[in-house]
Amino acid sequence: MELEIIVEQFQKRDAVAFQKLYNMYSENICGVINTIVKDTNVSEEICQDVFMKAWNNAESYNASKGRFFTWILNIARNAAIDEIRSKSYKNSKKNLSADYFVGILESMTDSEEGKEDVVGLKKLLVNLKDKCIELIELLYFKGLTQKEVSKELDIPLGTVKTRNRSCITQIRTNMAL
Repeated sequence: MELEIIVEQFQKRDAVAFQKLYNMYSENICGVINTIVKDTNVSEEICQDVFMKAWNNAESYNASKGRFFTWILNIARNAAIDEIRSKSYKNSKKNLSADYFVGILESMTDSEEGKEDVVGLKKLLVNLKDKCIELIELLYFKGLTQKEVSKELDIPLGTVKTRNRSCITQIRTNMAL
């Protein structure tokens, strides 16, 4: 069947035409979305949303303005950009807490695989004070700014900066060991 006919049927809410267009374009659309969001599961969800959006707004497609693929590709691109700008996406990409990494370190020491990496990481954390660990978790694992850490810990910004330098110096010292 010719593409124009399939698109016309799609615009008339023909489910078979929808399925044909989905089969023709979903892999490419998901691929484009994935290059933007860099998460296969999220890409597949957005891809499905894009096709539903196209289905719900099929009447807005105008063949004289461009190809169907270009039209749906623009919907996909915009949806992917909206996703990476969303607060939930940004929060999902924030680094995990230090507790998560400690669990990884402890579980990895039980196996031989990756043992060298664990020893190296543990070596860096030797002799760090609890204040340093808390500060590093907030600044580097949770991605807060020094100003945000100052508010979170209710300490002056200058203290945060000084502790940060001190903690980094201690880690550098541990690296030299």
